[in-house]
Amino acid sequence: MKDILKDLNQAQLKAVEQTEGPSMVIAGAGSGKTRVLTYRVAHLLNLGVDPFNILALTFTNKASREMKERIIKLVGGTDARNVWMGTFHSIFARILRIEGFRLGYPSNYSIYDTDDSKRLIKAIIKEQNLDNKIYAPNYVLNRISAAKINLISANKYKNDFEIMNADKMAGKPKIGELYSIYAKRCKKADAMDFDDLLFNTNILFRDFADVLYKYQQKFKYILVDEYQDTNYVQYLIVKNLAANNENICVVGDDAQSIYGFRGANIQNILNFKNDYPDLKTFKLEQNYRSTKTIVNAANSIIRNNKDQIFKEIWTNNSEGNKIQLIKAITDGEEGTLVANSIFEQKMNFQLQNNAFAVLYRTNAQSRAIEEALRKLNIPYRIFGSLSFYKRKEIKDLLAYYRLVINNKDEEALIRIINYPARGIGKTTLDKIIVTADKENKSLWEIIENSSKYNLNINTGTLSKISTFVIKIKSFSAQLKKKNAFDLAKLIASSSGILKDLYEDKTPEGLSRYENIEELLNAIKEFSEKDTNEEELTENNSITTLDEFMQDVALLTDADTKDKELTDYVSLMTVHASKGLEFPYVYIVGLEENLFPSIQSLNSRADMEEERRLFYVALTRAEQRVSISYAENRYRWGNLTICEPSRFIEEIENKYIELPKKTSIHTNNFKNDYFNKNKKQSSLNFKGKKLNKITTFENSFFNNDFSDQLTDKLQTGMKVEHQRFGKGKIISIEGTGSNKKATVFFNGIGQKQLLLKFAKLKIL
Repeated sequence: MKDILKDLNQAQLKAVEQTEGPSMVIAGAGSGKTRVLTYRVAHLLNLGVDPFNILALTFTNKASREMKERIIKLVGGTDARNVWMGTFHSIFARILRIEGFRLGYPSNYSIYDTDDSKRLIKAIIKEQNLDNKIYAPNYVLNRISAAKINLISANKYKNDFEIMNADKMAGKPKIGELYSIYAKRCKKADAMDFDDLLFNTNILFRDFADVLYKYQQKFKYILVDEYQDTNYVQYLIVKNLAANNENICVVGDDAQSIYGFRGANIQNILNFKNDYPDLKTFKLEQNYRSTKTIVNAANSIIRNNKDQIFKEIWTNNSEGNKIQLIKAITDGEEGTLVANSIFEQKMNFQLQNNAFAVLYRTNAQSRAIEEALRKLNIPYRIFGSLSFYKRKEIKDLLAYYRLVINNKDEEALIRIINYPARGIGKTTLDKIIVTADKENKSLWEIIENSSKYNLNINTGTLSKISTFVIKIKSFSAQLKKKNAFDLAKLIASSSGILKDLYEDKTPEGLSRYENIEELLNAIKEFSEKDTNEEELTENNSITTLDEFMQDVALLTDADTKDKELTDYVSLMTVHASKGLEFPYVYIVGLEENLFPSIQSLNSRADMEEERRLFYVALTRAEQRVSISYAENRYRWGNLTICEPSRFIEEIENKYIELPKKTSIHTNNFKNDYFNKNKKQSSLNFKGKKLNKITTFENSFFNNDFSDQLTDKLQTGMKVEHQRFGKGKIISIEGTGSNKKATVFFNGIGQKQLLLKFAKLKIL
């Protein structure tokens, strides 16, 4: 038998050799967590433990496959294949195949994936004659899922006053009834959804003591990967299974607990010692992945969290470059600066594209990065999401724009004639298509003159078609009169798309809503590409929506090339990056209310999870990290002032390299740098006074944020401009986003400024 343990360092060796009793391995980023799990299983097998008595639980099939492959290399195939190793869901599904009859399920029960569950929820909502805008299927499904992972059955849900009252206050009092019907329909179909696999396993062990005892005896050694990501039901099942032998080993890193929004509970790992007083804890603190600078910078960030298991990650790797801070004027410029930096690094060091990753807090941020990379012909791939212009909600809104520009665009018409739902169903559309084919006319010609043709459609539906046609025609009539952004914004709101997405309060719905905001921001930038300077000229002409659509068509065409591409820059959210590593990492959008997210400002627990998310982002890098932020970012087409993220300030000075322009002017450059930004934006840096972000309710259809800033300006006022200095307002003309002022500046002369960009300070 070969000595497989000789390849482990001392900390890893101790964690592997401690096979008896409860143990917890706190594995810092890049410290060899998977290695410890793999060698621990292999070591147990070498000691003669029956592979059928080992249970190893992971969170992904990928992790399970990799571990099994490594164990096969270490000890051979037969034993490794007999270990009960897999994801929580796959292992518990296997147990339920054997024991499910006790709960009234056959061994061949069906497993509903998310799409199956969503389809069933949609059908139930329709059968109950409920408004699917109020009871959005995603929302209902998320609500049911949250109940199940907290072991709340449909009956318990309906009898819980607080839960039902919360639904009532949210304007959705029927959620409990929908949950009850959904549960009955699943049972009737002999089906379980993903949450049921955990929920029913817990019921099985709770209600059938003999079954629990059977599996307690079977699984003499239990290992759990990524324990910081477990939810309540997973915690409870594992605790019950380990109660007899207590040979349980959990591996994880509290500093990388970032899935609270999915129900993960960091307290499971923080309080693990409370369940096992004789617990032995091992800390893997040597990082093999990153440079000293990256490791130390990450340490300086995470030590700001109160709830954590203390550890000091260190490395023997080289010192490495300082973290580069990229400061951009706008989010569009941020994308350009990041793409340029990638291009320069590639050229200077002869690097492949796959050495680079760009990480962002929200999927919507990919748009500016994608466009900048395309312009430099740098191939990229989006992970965990579609390329920005291929996302459904984006394609839906673009279809409206296409139809407004070209009424005969049949693909666009078919896509949106009944979206948002307006009572023009598939049967009606089929009749229109058949008539168009018979008459050799376009679909638009048929619906535009629907009274001329025998469509065999009732008058109510004909009226809805007529309303749709009038709406599209009214948009088309404004194509050359309104600039691209104003018309795009009008179509987005008047079509009902914004309202439809806004009412979906699920994480997915929020993401889709943010994507629409980002599309409108892109149009705003495009419509002002020739006039985005504050100083105006007399020859400014409007940029129209058809010009933007032409530009987008060229961009998206480029995106469809190179399907077999293997060398690309990776783009993904920080959440999607967990478990991955790249030589060069760019983390973009480091601004208050974006990263950290505005939703994390409500509690310390939420803020600490956001900080752990930034820690994860930093520790994905092997050689170099660059972080960026924009001083101004478009929000629903309005340019708003942004405040640098508190996370930048939390990185110790010696690990960060600020823009050269700033570091030249001051010795204590970082403090001065942040104080300057705080002063400019008139914001409290610690988030007590929030940035004035426009929202759907208070700004999108009402006054612009920029209007609020400029309303106080009057003729005769003395003002100060960042570039031109002090001056006096001679005249003001225009309204809203087009308001402009003529200002006489001392020593410079007269300038006409677009006020939404000018940021004039009243003296």
